[in-house]
Amino acid sequence: MDTDGGSELFGSYEAELKLVQADLSQKFDQIPELAGEPRKSAIRLAERSLEEANELLDQMRIEKQNIPSSARSKINQRFRNFESDIDASKRKLKDLSSDRKALFGSRYTDDPNTDDQLEQRQQLLSGTDRLDRSSQRLRDSQRIANETEDIGRGTLADLQLQREQIQHTRLTILESEGYVDRSVKTLRGMARRMATNRIITVAIITVLVLLIMGVIYSKFR
Repeated sequence: MDTDGGSELFGSYEAELKLVQADLSQKFDQIPELAGEPRKSAIRLAERSLEEANELLDQMRIEKQNIPSSARSKINQRFRNFESDIDASKRKLKDLSSDRKALFGSRYTDDPNTDDQLEQRQQLLSGTDRLDRSSQRLRDSQRIANETEDIGRGTLADLQLQREQIQHTRLTILESEGYVDRSVKTLRGMARRMATNRIITVAIITVLVLLIMGVIYSKFR
């Protein structure tokens, strides 16, 4: 980190802010020469530049906390100078925005009974109506978003329940497979015992037959 000039990131924000200030200065020079819609458009552009400048100031405010104390005094002084410049730009833009005659052009007048003034009121009312409709659309969009979020939470809950059911079914199947394995082993054991018993039975019968034949043979001998 550069302990004299501050961090590289702070320097980067500072360079960006200087560019924004130069752009603002150019816009301020152009606005007094404009009227009507071009002036409004130029003021909106200047407002966006001021918003960007404020965002850069916020970033610089955060970043200067990471600068060593030995270099922070110079950084703070530069930062205060930037803040003063931005505040001055805000005041200047406010003054330029409050010039209603320049904003509305040659049609502007303080007489509320002129046709131009009535037209201006009508335009303002129309703009207010459009703003109300836009606000209503935003509220509807927010409501739909909330409903969609509720549906999403419900779907996630259903999926979680289905997952638990599937896991339970899987465990049941595994237990059933265990029962089947034990049953197969039991049947195999029974089959082996039956085969053994059959062999023993055949052996006994064979011995008995041989004994009977031996007895018969001894009698007729």
